[in-house]
Amino acid sequence: MLYISDHGESLGENGVYLHGLPYFMAPDAQTHVGALLWLGEKMRRKLDVQKIMKESDKSYSQDNLFHTLLGFFGVKTKVYKREMDILHDE
Repeated sequence: MLYISDHGESLGENGVYLHGLPYFMAPDAQTHVGALLWLGEKMRRKLDVQKIMKESDKSYSQDNLFHTLLGFFGVKTKVYKREMDILHDE
C-alpha cells in the first residue's frame, strides 16, 4: 500500500487557512505532504527493503509517484525515469 496526500493544508499557522495559495508563496504546511508505504511479506522479499528504509528520510515529490508506479507495475515506456522511481534497485 502506498499513500500520498494530494495536498497540504494550512490550519491557521500565521493566520493562513485552507490550501489555495500559489506554490511560490504557500507555507510548508501546504507544500510538504505525508506519505506512507506498507509492504506485505511477499513484497518485502521482492524489493530491497534496506535501501528503501535507508532513503526514507529523503525528500520526494508527487512527481516520484508516477515513475514509482510505472516501475512497480513493470510498464515499459520511454517516459519512465528510473532515477525518479523510489523503489528501483541499484
